[in-house]
Amino acid sequence: MRIDGSKTLLTGASTGIGASLAKLMHARGAKLVLVSRKTHSYELPGVHWISADLTDPKQRASAFAEAVQILGGIDILVNNAGVGAYTPTAQIDDATWDHLYELNLNAPIHLSRLALPALLAQRRGLIVNICSIASLVPLPWFTLYSTTKAALLSFTHGLRMELDQTGVTTTAVCPGYVKTPFQANVITGKPPLLLQKTKRFAITPEDCAVDIANGIESDKRTVVSPPSGHLLNALYFFFPKLIDWQFARYNRNLEKAAN
Repeated sequence: MRIDGSKTLLTGASTGIGASLAKLMHARGAKLVLVSRKTHSYELPGVHWISADLTDPKQRASAFAEAVQILGGIDILVNNAGVGAYTPTAQIDDATWDHLYELNLNAPIHLSRLALPALLAQRRGLIVNICSIASLVPLPWFTLYSTTKAALLSFTHGLRMELDQTGVTTTAVCPGYVKTPFQANVITGKPPLLLQKTKRFAITPEDCAVDIANGIESDKRTVVSPPSGHLLNALYFFFPKLIDWQFARYNRNLEKAAN
């Protein structure tokens, strides 16, 4: 899918991967509308911001309608908005659980449903869902977040098959550890201290944005960023018990370090 000249709606654009991707797609010639709760974190010529709480279905629908009116249509929808929670399953409250699912899963599915009639009518378009490496390999210190992203990944792949031969397709993006404010902005809990120390292995949001943009332009089914995430996924596929044991052990050490 060509980025140059595309009418693109991107959510979660204020910081991190979303901000870097917005700047890169703008540089590559996209006509952009950006959605986030905090708008105008930066300025890009000709880019319009919409403030919306995407956990609210009415605000989602209103933001989408406004974006399409501004853009004069839509070619690419990038569902990037998401949030985490460092809370064990036994301790999570209903409000946190509902917030995770509403933003991470219900919002991108709802926006995709809103976009599909126009995309199908013009017989071209792309829906990009930002999932996570946790959608491929569940993380025990992030179990509930992992479930939302795994469900989003399944939706993205299933929708692609559903849309076969319509001219509309999907791309699933599975970032690994990226240097963003994500950990500081989780709904509840704090990342274990040992996990925070692994930031030295993280990639920059700019590098992740390049992988995503290149994936869009080369019509990739799945983008894993960094590509080394494919190795972790392969290990989990061929040696699931080994990865389960290692991650469970790592999680116990994380819990001890946090106490």
